[in-house]
Amino acid sequence: MVDTAALLTAYDEHMRTPPGPGPAGLTYEPDGPVIRVVGGHEGRIRAPRDLGLTGDEVDRLIARQRDYFRARGEGVEWKVRGHDRPADLGGRLTAAGFTAEPPSAVLIGLAEEVAAEPVLPDGVVLRATQADEDLRRIADQQTEVWGFDLSWVADDLRSQVAAAPDRISILIAEAGDRLVTSAWAVFHPSHDYVALLGGTTVPEWRGRGLYRALLAARAGEAAARGCRLLHVDASPDSAPILRRLGFHEITTSTHYRWTPIE
Repeated sequence: MVDTAALLTAYDEHMRTPPGPGPAGLTYEPDGPVIRVVGGHEGRIRAPRDLGLTGDEVDRLIARQRDYFRARGEGVEWKVRGHDRPADLGGRLTAAGFTAEPPSAVLIGLAEEVAAEPVLPDGVVLRATQADEDLRRIADQQTEVWGFDLSWVADDLRSQVAAAPDRISILIAEAGDRLVTSAWAVFHPSHDYVALLGGTTVPEWRGRGLYRALLAARAGEAAARGCRLLHVDASPDSAPILRRLGFHEITTSTHYRWTPIE
């Protein structure tokens, strides 16, 4: 039996805040219990499980983050997990003008159990890349699938590659000239968690095992590197696949976003 409580404890210890210095152009600014991530396509707030604050103290902390990014003319995103404290944090963010997105399931898998030889549909080629042109194509593909501007993904991936190319593994699956699936894994140097991100397939290629193939490939690399645990913030489409592969849900995550009014 997997000890999900122990997985949640490890997640809270290692996956809540940025690991070490950020890529060029990105800074981490502490403000009380939280860290402001500044310099990306939008601001981000990363926080411990328990802010250690209540009532008006929480409201003032939220207002400071919102107003900091308002002064920069930028939006800001605050990720809240289902077990975070204070329990009314989400409601206080909403009262401060943040908007909640649909929650994701936070799932943890064991790399050695998920690792496998990728099984690809006929005519599809899987390859690793850090080439600038491929990063642009990934951003275009993600924008196409999700239906809103994700051009910033290229810059984000590019900055991670420039900062520490051995800490990010980027995979694409192609059918001829068509990029059909993209995904990446971020390896953290101080612990054995690996964050699995992307995992996006164009509509006409869904249901053919591509998501599972790229998952197996990234898990295989994680296991080969000696990394034990795989972390995914899973959408409702991805979560059932991951559960069938043995991933365990430990909590939920909800992105609260504030955007300046133009």
